Amino acid sequence: MLYTELKTNQGIHGLTGQAQDGVCTLRWLWPRDTEAVYIEKVTQMSAVGEEGSSSDQPDSSPASLRLYTKEEYKANNGYIERVDHFGRMTYTVYMTYEEQGETVLVRQPDGQNTIELSAGKAKIYYSIKQQGVWFGKRKTVRIEVHAEVPIPKEVLCYVKKEGGYAVNKDDGIVYPFAAPFQAGRNELPAIEVGKNEYVRLFFTDGRTYGQMYELILE
Repeated sequence: MLYTELKTNQGIHGLTGQAQDGVCTLRWLWPRDTEAVYIEKVTQMSAVGEEGSSSDQPDSSPASLRLYTKEEYKANNGYIERVDHFGRMTYTVYMTYEEQGETVLVRQPDGQNTIELSAGKAKIYYSIKQQGVWFGKRKTVRIEVHAEVPIPKEVLCYVKKEGGYAVNKDDGIVYPFAAPFQAGRNELPAIEVGKNEYVRLFFTDGRTYGQMYELILE
């Protein structure tokens, strides 16, 4: 499969999309004399392989390209696909033609054939319980995480601060987690801290992971 640059103004235009209730719908204006397109989907997921594995890296491969005809488009009033994961999705609709037995996909420098959508955020609930003794210098902190989907350990960290709870990741001492979080309830090993120290959870990278997950203190 080959790629080429668009050399006319007859590319894909008016591309719109919506992801809602587990269904993604794309619509666009077809160029004259184009009877089929290839649709490429690149995902940055917060869920789910067949055995519960997870990935937070973009996934693109030849298998992500799907041939879609104008007849299918008319019958379905657009391109419709079920979505079974959380996170960002980028769709690119390519014009296509045959040349010397090769399938050629047309790239558009204007980007009008590409759209990014969100399949929603997976919720991560967490609670923090503290237990100490009168006049003791240390206390025990127990963290419990309830996740809708499996979460890689790199997504979250906990921050310890003296005198009060941290307001962001950089407002204290950052500690990574040693293991990933399973979907459902995760009870973490107890943490020993000073009597006047407090712990709170944050994303390790709020800009990246905040688009895929919602972190909620119970």
